[in-house]
Amino acid sequence: MKELDTEATQGLLNRIMEFELAGVVRYTHYSLMVAGPNRIPIVQFMKAQATESLLHASTAGEILVGLGGHPTLQIADIPESYKHSVKDILEESLAHEKVALDIYKQLLDEVEDRSVYLEEYARTQIAQEEMHGMEVRKMLRDVGVVHAHNEFPELHDHASDQKKDKKKKKKDKKDKKDKKHAED
Repeated sequence: MKELDTEATQGLLNRIMEFELAGVVRYTHYSLMVAGPNRIPIVQFMKAQATESLLHASTAGEILVGLGGHPTLQIADIPESYKHSVKDILEESLAHEKVALDIYKQLLDEVEDRSVYLEEYARTQIAQEEMHGMEVRKMLRDVGVVHAHNEFPELHDHASDQKKDKKKKKKDKKDKKDKKHAED
C-alpha cells in the first residue's frame, strides 16, 4: 500500500464536514418551505436528509479527529435562490447531492490503496450519495423534470429523438393531407 497523505485527507474530511453541515441547514430550510399537495412526504424526506447530513458530518469529524486533525467550525456556502416550488427545491437538492458525490470521490482518490478503512468509508458514502441522487431524480419525474441536469444524456437524447419522430410524422401527415387536397 502507498503512504496516506494525512494532511490532504484531513483537508478533505473537513471539507466534507462543512458541506454536510451546510446540508443540515439546506434540508431543514427546504422542509419548512415545501408547499402543495405532496408536502407531507417531501417534508419527511427533507427532514431525513437533514438528519443524515448531520450523521455524515459527525462521522467525517470522528475520522478526522482519529487522524489527528481538528474539526472545522465552518459550514460551506449555501446559496439561496428564493425559489421554493417543489421542482426548484428538488433540483437544488440534486445539485447539492452531486457536489457531495464529487467531494467523496475526491476523498476516494486520495485514500485509495492507502487505507482500507478510509477507502471503504469513501465508497460507502459515494454509494449513498448516488442512491440519494436517484431518489431525487425519481421525485422530479412527478413534477415534470424527467432528466434533471442531463445526468443521463443518453436517455435525454432518446426522448429528444422521440419528439423529433413525432414532429416528423405529424409534418408528413400534414404534407400528405395538403398534397391530397391540392389534387382534388
